[in-house]
Amino acid sequence: MSLHPLGRSRLAWLDRFIVPRETLLAPSRWHQHIVQRRVSRLDHVRPHRLNWEALKHPEQMAAEGDDALTPRRLEGIRWSWLDGFFTTVSDNLYLGFIVLYALAYGASTSQLGLLAAIQNLLGAVSLFPGARAADAVRHRKPLVTWSVGGFARVALLALALVPWLTSVPATAIWLIIGLNGVRSFMSNFGNPAWTVLVGDLVPPRLRAQYFGNRNLMIMLAALLVAPLAGWLIKAGNGWLDQPNLGYQAVFALAFLAGLAGTLCFVRIPEPHRVIRARPAAGGTTGLWSAIAGNRAFLGLIVSGFVWNLALQVAAPFFNVYLVRHLGASAVTVGLLAAVNTLFGLIGSGLGGRIMDRLGALKTQAVTGLLIPIIPTAWIWVTAPWQVGVLEAYAGLVWAGYNLANFALLLELTPASHRPQAVALYQTVVFASAVVGPLLGGWLADTFGFHVIFGASGAGRLIGILLYVWLSVWPILGARGSRPATSPVSAA
Repeated sequence: MSLHPLGRSRLAWLDRFIVPRETLLAPSRWHQHIVQRRVSRLDHVRPHRLNWEALKHPEQMAAEGDDALTPRRLEGIRWSWLDGFFTTVSDNLYLGFIVLYALAYGASTSQLGLLAAIQNLLGAVSLFPGARAADAVRHRKPLVTWSVGGFARVALLALALVPWLTSVPATAIWLIIGLNGVRSFMSNFGNPAWTVLVGDLVPPRLRAQYFGNRNLMIMLAALLVAPLAGWLIKAGNGWLDQPNLGYQAVFALAFLAGLAGTLCFVRIPEPHRVIRARPAAGGTTGLWSAIAGNRAFLGLIVSGFVWNLALQVAAPFFNVYLVRHLGASAVTVGLLAAVNTLFGLIGSGLGGRIMDRLGALKTQAVTGLLIPIIPTAWIWVTAPWQVGVLEAYAGLVWAGYNLANFALLLELTPASHRPQAVALYQTVVFASAVVGPLLGGWLADTFGFHVIFGASGAGRLIGILLYVWLSVWPILGARGSRPATSPVSAA
């Protein structure tokens, strides 16, 4: 097998972001799984964005070979990069403004909590049938195209049309809640198939460079798009006597950008499907026995529920408080999102270095102890510029926490029952993601926003202390009590 140039293509200019200029080209089989999904400032409020298949079967990833890059695969990688770019533009045009869209129609805090709860619930529920569908169908690309690239995109267009579908504010609020739920369900229904299909495109030896550059591109795009979306909302609202025309423009542009991503995705060649033997599933009794004997993982489940519940109590309402009580405009919301993304980019590099030195166990503990400061500090915020300082701090700390959390799940799940253990942890996280916004909306309506900020900070602190007590100390204690092996005993 010889080295030769990658060949000419209209998309060859993308290769500087994907692969070295000289790369092995040869017919080869395709690979499954990527280590992690794309990085986003909203990952910590979207628990369903993790690559659960990689968590369930990491041994399959380690056993993969490192085949050469074929021209067919390279073409798919190029189109996948463009799909990621347009999808990022689409996501950052609307994700931070759905709550403000409902708020513009006079939605109560409880209704905004319901908006987030239904989004999380349907996003979670869709993963299980989506995973089964990905295993059952012969071709995964049509499944992704029609779910993520089809129905989810159409839901964005329907959100843009809400002001023209009804003039009754109460009806408009429920339409926004329902359409956002459909968008969440369909986006996550295709996620398991998307994860495997895109992972098939990139050989293991190129994944670090490709996904690293792809994540960098995504975060740089987010820096520009979120402030632009905020400006469009502010400039467009009230134009042509349409009070919500700015929001309509943002959702319409998100639909068009997403449609461009879909058109790029359909150009990806369908990877050859690799049929793998399924590991035998252990019984429920074996699972509970494995968990009962694994105090560290049990602690991760208990602390994870408390942590995510406290997180979701306040997460959907920060922008609401920013607009309603601090007088911020949509432009300010977009700029603050860009600040978070910028410092998240810096934090990803720093977090990786810290995790290399401390390990995932200690990194999550350290960053987790720093995070409760964020919601608590919102109690004393009196001007939008102060939120910029908090967003910068949050971007740095959350980047390290997210990196450690994913690695920690791989480390602590019992290997003998990993699929069931991961499903259990996933269920706990999803349950808290549904209950949290509902509880937060009720508390905000009843007692005010300062109560949910304080409760969120206290709950996160309790969650991370439970993690230290139930997971970190037992593992460090076991390591410390492990007898050193002498040369004589080793022999």
